[in-house]
Amino acid sequence: MLNFRNTNIAFALLLMALMVFDIIFSVPFYVYLLLVISYLSFLFYGSYFVHSQFYMKTICKADINEKKIAVSFDDGPLEQHTPQILHILKTYNIKAAFFCIGKNAAANRELLRQVHHQGHTIGSHSYTHGYGFDLLSSKNMHKDLEQMHQLVKEALGIEMKWFRPPYGVTTPNLKKAVEAMNYTAIGWNVRSMDTIAKNETTLLQKLHRSLKPGSIFLFHDTAAITVSILPRFIEQVQQAGYEIVPLEKLINLQSYAD
Repeated sequence: MLNFRNTNIAFALLLMALMVFDIIFSVPFYVYLLLVISYLSFLFYGSYFVHSQFYMKTICKADINEKKIAVSFDDGPLEQHTPQILHILKTYNIKAAFFCIGKNAAANRELLRQVHHQGHTIGSHSYTHGYGFDLLSSKNMHKDLEQMHQLVKEALGIEMKWFRPPYGVTTPNLKKAVEAMNYTAIGWNVRSMDTIAKNETTLLQKLHRSLKPGSIFLFHDTAAITVSILPRFIEQVQQAGYEIVPLEKLINLQSYAD
């Protein structure tokens, strides 16, 4: 399996072999450069594709054949769109997973409670979700996650066990922080791209093509287009014979500590 450890071992062996070959035959500098570029490319792939399992285990879908999927929402809660999302989910009796940003939850505690009281799962999406989050030390990442954890514990009386990496980026430092929190990393296998999508019909077609058993769909409860297309998405999923189930049920994993 391709992961950080195996990649390091493989490239270390390649480098040593190259150095020996260089002593005997004199290898051009650009060959070393190509090796470094290749190594960095592997690291980039591992960092920016959450399903790669490169640095840490991340659950991105369920291995099932039944026509069941789960929906999840990132980045809220915010007053602008989260209440509308909650209303739609309630209308269709759908339970979703909300991976919340701590600073948004702190500013909208009543809305956070509403998400929880409607029976949706609350997961961590970090406290700050800043652009520099991925560059933090493991200690500072752990501090950020702990801040979010305590906020939710005080507001809702629950101990979260799920974490979704900001931007889906994983690193060795994040792995250490997630393990220190005893969290399970939850990803997705269908990214709606609703934060940049402009055309509702095109988005719905994309989502329909991605419909497969065990899929975890990623939406954002901060995107206006998600509010607009969500009822039609739910209906087209149901018309295709699929059931939208809670994420805990789909992946058979508890979201909160006992």
